[in-house]
Amino acid sequence: MIVLLTPFHMSIPTQTFLQVRQALLHKQEIALIDVREENIFAQAHPLFAANLSLGRITAQARSRIPRLDTPVVLYDNGEGWAQKAVQKFHQLGYTYVALLEGGLGGWKASGGELFQDVNVPSKAFGELVAAQRHTPSLSAQEVRALLDTQADVVVLDVRRFDEYHTMSIPNGISVPGAELVLRASTLAPDPATRIIVNCAGRTRSIIGAQSLVNAGIDNPVFALRNGTIGWKLAGQMLDQGASRRFPDVSDDQRVVASQQARSVADRAGVQRAYHTDVVQLLAETSRTTYRFDVRIPQEYALGHLPGFASAPGGQLVQETDVSMPVRGARAVLADLDGVRANMTASWLAQMGWEVWVIDGVQAADLCESSVLPDTVPTNSNRYRRPYEGTDNPVEAMQAYLNWEYGLVAQLERDGTHGFKVI
Repeated sequence: MIVLLTPFHMSIPTQTFLQVRQALLHKQEIALIDVREENIFAQAHPLFAANLSLGRITAQARSRIPRLDTPVVLYDNGEGWAQKAVQKFHQLGYTYVALLEGGLGGWKASGGELFQDVNVPSKAFGELVAAQRHTPSLSAQEVRALLDTQADVVVLDVRRFDEYHTMSIPNGISVPGAELVLRASTLAPDPATRIIVNCAGRTRSIIGAQSLVNAGIDNPVFALRNGTIGWKLAGQMLDQGASRRFPDVSDDQRVVASQQARSVADRAGVQRAYHTDVVQLLAETSRTTYRFDVRIPQEYALGHLPGFASAPGGQLVQETDVSMPVRGARAVLADLDGVRANMTASWLAQMGWEVWVIDGVQAADLCESSVLPDTVPTNSNRYRRPYEGTDNPVEAMQAYLNWEYGLVAQLERDGTHGFKVI
């Protein structure tokens, strides 16, 4: 291990590319943190790097990296921000903070694979799922033809509601990802009805469609190939300001969906506990334990288990690098019916996480309430996703799709992902 000296003569340990890689391969806890701004981070970074810019460390580090003795490895690309970040982490009480030897350049020089964009572990995993499971899909033109001929079809949009409200497929209904298995039979009670699952690009539609397939839904299920990006590239119009939301489900449908979701989670190796057992998990001070309520934010705000943060399941699977930057940590998920927690857990387990579902949660257990979480923040240093908004250049959208198509090959070159698709 090399030790660097700061201008304040404080020695800072360093971690080499090989040391970080070994920690990832052995599923040891590590938080590899890129302290640059998000728009710079999105240009190139390691697969499991999480972005926590220098200016956000004080506000966000304790919630995102809850255990103070977590191995934290910081890097930049020679700007000098990482050394300043070390001081901030020390001031917050973190006891093991190191610099990545050589920073981003050292990672690349050592043979490390570099990835573009954000939420890359999830997006790469989605592409692997599609490649291995051959998730059924239809093109924008095919879906447009079904809608034009008034075929027996429903379009379910699995993004956050605010994304759906901004732009959506005509006649699409907002059903955020983890809600699909719970709500699909209500929205398509005839097993002959074709279900089309869409997002903005590829990942959430692939995961959503495959969730229904994995759960054994009777209906024919398809992902809208390339989502709203593909729709726009095909020259087709999107709706704006839509507000169609899923209806409630019957008790009988909830029971069936719970059984379906639990079966999928069991196949994925999800572990189980009761909410009273969480205390024992938290008592293991050598492990980081994330706790998430995966229902929609409105349900969470009305009441949730104490200490559980809001992380709607579809977004949690999409943004593991944001919600769980400590790779090798474990996650404990809760809901009120087992459907959303089990489906979300099934995907996290396939992504290499140790994940537990809290069984037997009752309404009386949801004794903590809170205000709704903030929506996605906007600032000048935030990376503008090519699938956001309605004014993205055609070239940027096509380049984004081309990048996604290449992610499986990048995973193979990187070799640290540990994904296992059931």
